[in-house]
Amino acid sequence: MAISFDNALGIHEQALQTRVRRAEVLANNLANADTPGYKARDVDFRAMMQKAQESMSGLAMATTHNGHMDTSQPGSDGELLYRTPHQPSIDGNTVDAQAEQSRFMRNAMDYQASFQFLSSKFAGLTKALKGE
Repeated sequence: MAISFDNALGIHEQALQTRVRRAEVLANNLANADTPGYKARDVDFRAMMQKAQESMSGLAMATTHNGHMDTSQPGSDGELLYRTPHQPSIDGNTVDAQAEQSRFMRNAMDYQASFQFLSSKFAGLTKALKGE
């Protein structure tokens, strides 16, 4: 019987990749905090995970005809979304440095948790292969 890594690892692999992508976007926002006219962007993690879960379960809706409406959520395919600022600056920059740092740190903690889940999955597979 062959081991399917997709089934064994679950959604943790996609979660890890999405966290890396979000870290890049948040770091870019922080780097451009003083750039006039820069618009803060973000990744919709929840929508991307929902799409990944639907594709893994095989229950995702498919567009089979050109006349079908697109029912996917914005940002579910990894596209960057603009963040609406609470208090935009005079120069048009929408980055709130403190909020971005908070989001970046939260994403880093979530990345660590996803990594630990994935690591424990590999540890379990290793034990199963060794017969422990």
